[in-house]
Amino acid sequence: MTENSLGHLLGRLRRYPDVEATNLQAWDATDTLLLETAADFLTPESSVAVLGDRYGALALGLLAGRASPPARVRVYQDLITGERALRNNAAALGVDAGFVQLPLGAALLDGADIVLLQLPKTLAELEEISDAVARYASAGTVLLAGGRVKHMSLGMNAVLGRYFETVQPQLARQKSRLLVASGPMPGQPASPYPVMEYNAELDLTVCAHGAVFAGTRLDIGTRFLLEFLPAIPAAGSAVDLGCGTGILAAMYARAHPESAVTATDQSAAAVASAAATAAANGLDRQITVLQDDAMSSVPAGSADLILLNPPFHLGASVHTGAGIKMFEAAARVLAPGGELWTVFNSHLPYLPALERLVGPTRIKGRNPKFTVAASTKLHGS
Repeated sequence: MTENSLGHLLGRLRRYPDVEATNLQAWDATDTLLLETAADFLTPESSVAVLGDRYGALALGLLAGRASPPARVRVYQDLITGERALRNNAAALGVDAGFVQLPLGAALLDGADIVLLQLPKTLAELEEISDAVARYASAGTVLLAGGRVKHMSLGMNAVLGRYFETVQPQLARQKSRLLVASGPMPGQPASPYPVMEYNAELDLTVCAHGAVFAGTRLDIGTRFLLEFLPAIPAAGSAVDLGCGTGILAAMYARAHPESAVTATDQSAAAVASAAATAAANGLDRQITVLQDDAMSSVPAGSADLILLNPPFHLGASVHTGAGIKMFEAAARVLAPGGELWTVFNSHLPYLPALERLVGPTRIKGRNPKFTVAASTKLHGS
């Protein structure tokens, strides 16, 4: 496939159901570099595992972009929005077969000749992925790991070097670079994930998979929102939206044992972490975990309370779209009179959005960086 035809194919991809905007696209130069490099390794008999394929560019580039696509393409995406975007893009391109979506593990990696990886943001996530490839893939597997140069570090080489006999950095092209790793080293000790750590400040055991935001740490926004826990009302049905490791869900559930709490996130790693946190603290019967895209499967008007520490970025881009999408979802899911408690960076223009999308909003507290606000859904709003 020529560079122009590959670019045309990738240019047809959409991010939907993730946030879409004129300054956001569904692929980058790393996808192109990975696909063009993989062509030197691929045969029609190849079995390929694709990891971190944000919106399907890699899987569909392999299947729709080659006259003789590989025999088997297995895909792991942490975000449910990525999974759905891949299926949507496949339908738009007329690709109705050839790939299967699987969780990170043996079914994804067993027998893979080639692994394509969009390098993750954190070394912890790369560690968990590298462990899985070394643990489950065959001895002849080659890992092509790519990223934008500005987001790469020597620490990535070091992580891969713990799990592969050879790690070869390639020359950068269009501000992207590949690391080619071969010779996965078997016989790794038992996987440490999810990592478990006792937080004395909260008297809570926090569990975290590699991809989850902040790991086992208590991020400063959540810490500030928890200062207001005594003022947050009791609710029959409460939701920790964008739950991460489930700290908010666990702390609220412990303070209100009569409440049914749902911890939900678009990230598979976050949901698995929240489930482990709930179980580690004896709260798993009270807390239900759900991987979902902004509560899309949660019935309208079914929650009395939603707790939210929204992200202020989409991938590597600072963008308020994710927060706005969550406010819209909260407005739908809250019952009349229900409350949304949000903590956010004070410089973001969220207060007018909360007033417009959810309802009357009161500032409950501010510190030098964050604002905590409570919004009430009005009857009929």
